[in-house]
Amino acid sequence: MGKKHKRRIDEAEPGVEGGDEEGAPAGRLKKKVYERELKGLGVELVKLQEWVKHTGHRLVVIFEGRDAAGKGGAIKAISQSLSARVCRVVALTAPSEREKTQWYFQRYAPHLPSAGEIVLFDRSWYNRAGVERVMAFCTEDEYREFLRSCPEFERMLVRSGIQLVKYWFSVSDEEQERRFQARLDDPTKHWKLSPMDLESRSRWVEYSRAKAEMFSHTATNQAPWSVVEADDKRAARLNLISHLLGLIPYKDIAREKIALPRRQKDGSYVRPPMTDQTFVPRRH
Repeated sequence: MGKKHKRRIDEAEPGVEGGDEEGAPAGRLKKKVYERELKGLGVELVKLQEWVKHTGHRLVVIFEGRDAAGKGGAIKAISQSLSARVCRVVALTAPSEREKTQWYFQRYAPHLPSAGEIVLFDRSWYNRAGVERVMAFCTEDEYREFLRSCPEFERMLVRSGIQLVKYWFSVSDEEQERRFQARLDDPTKHWKLSPMDLESRSRWVEYSRAKAEMFSHTATNQAPWSVVEADDKRAARLNLISHLLGLIPYKDIAREKIALPRRQKDGSYVRPPMTDQTFVPRRH
């Protein structure tokens, strides 16, 4: 499925010349092409959802990468087509003092899926190999123990029947700087820039080293990493969704045709006076 989708993008050459995202370099996927392709993938995601519910499949998808690499946008592109009862997004805050004393993976375990659920981790237990490592929020012993135990933890998940998919969003130095600047210029996006984001920008090389070491220890046959080239946000989302769909042997689950029932007649019902209700003011 992923290969078929890629051919469609490659054939639509006019759609990939001259991106129309404000401030984005030329050559990015155009919005019309993106929306058309995403609509088709959305249909497939719904089929996947119904298959997951029907079969009791358990799916975990991890989204990792540098700040402003596009993880949140990709998660939204997936989840917006799906039911919140089936597809959950998990984005944990910094651990509490109590959680810091627990087994490291303990705070993540309650968020793992039950039968018929999809869980999307917007960052995950890999915080220890990234921000905690670079910012010295953990000790050297804690870090080394994570590198030893993480592959075993993930093998346990896979053996238990959970399908684990891990994505790393790769963004260039220049593109990250452009996105950070765009956030600074847009008051509605200031919240996306935390002091930690700015600090990570100044430690680009350290994060690169940490990512390389993380890959060398945690890219296993049972749970490999898949790198998403993310300088073009729209193309990155389409490529990721196509790839994800191609990893899962879902089938179209036949559903009964839906027919809207006739509305109940008013009968003796008398609507209360409109003046008894408080309405939102019409300001637009």
